[in-house]
Amino acid sequence: MKVEYFKEYSSCLQRDMEYKVYGHAGKPCIAFPGQNDRFYDYENHGIIDAISWYIDQGKIQIFCVDTVDAESWSNRNASPRSRIERQEAYFNYIVWELVPRVYEINTWGNGGGVASGILVTGCSMGAYHAMNLFLRKPDIFDAVLALSGIYHSGYFIHDYADDLTFLNSPLDSIRQMALSHPFLDLYRRAKIVLCVGQGAWEENALVETRQMEEAFRSHYVDIWCDYWGKEFPHDWPSWARQTAHFLYHLLD
Repeated sequence: MKVEYFKEYSSCLQRDMEYKVYGHAGKPCIAFPGQNDRFYDYENHGIIDAISWYIDQGKIQIFCVDTVDAESWSNRNASPRSRIERQEAYFNYIVWELVPRVYEINTWGNGGGVASGILVTGCSMGAYHAMNLFLRKPDIFDAVLALSGIYHSGYFIHDYADDLTFLNSPLDSIRQMALSHPFLDLYRRAKIVLCVGQGAWEENALVETRQMEEAFRSHYVDIWCDYWGKEFPHDWPSWARQTAHFLYHLLD
């Protein structure tokens, strides 16, 4: 398996950001780790091994990225506004700085062919990042696999709300979207998968996954929402199994 490590300066975040790329070709996929986790955790916790066949066969190229959760959603010592501004800066980093690099690296591997869109995936807090990017930029991200996610900004900053919390709250965004909004046609053409287990520590994610399913269906967007059993807790072994399972369908 081809593996590359990158450390590049982000103007949006005013700091270096690290990521690793697994694979030589295929569908580009940006993968987000859990809350406060790192770009190497997909490898360290077995997800890369679980999907190695797809990577080795050139069906998918995984870009495992860092987040700034410790400076945004998790930073309880900062004001709510500064936390959400940091999250917005992270969103801009992904869209305006990382995505061009993803296309550049992926195009090299695919012999000059430019991918039609990018898959985003994540587990726990990473599922939030994946869904937030997909809903806001469906012209770039044409598939999303969200595992055990929390999708409402109020979960992290409670009663505080402003323009940026709304933009970065997937549940609010889809619930309040007008039925005439042009993004809905893009959502309907995309592949959308949400999954959550019903084992230990999945209670909040289970509630919010059901709410996301209801919000999508009320907007006539067909999604695949899967609820796994009590033997699947909120933990990396569950997400490794789920990622391998759903990639089979997302890459067909």
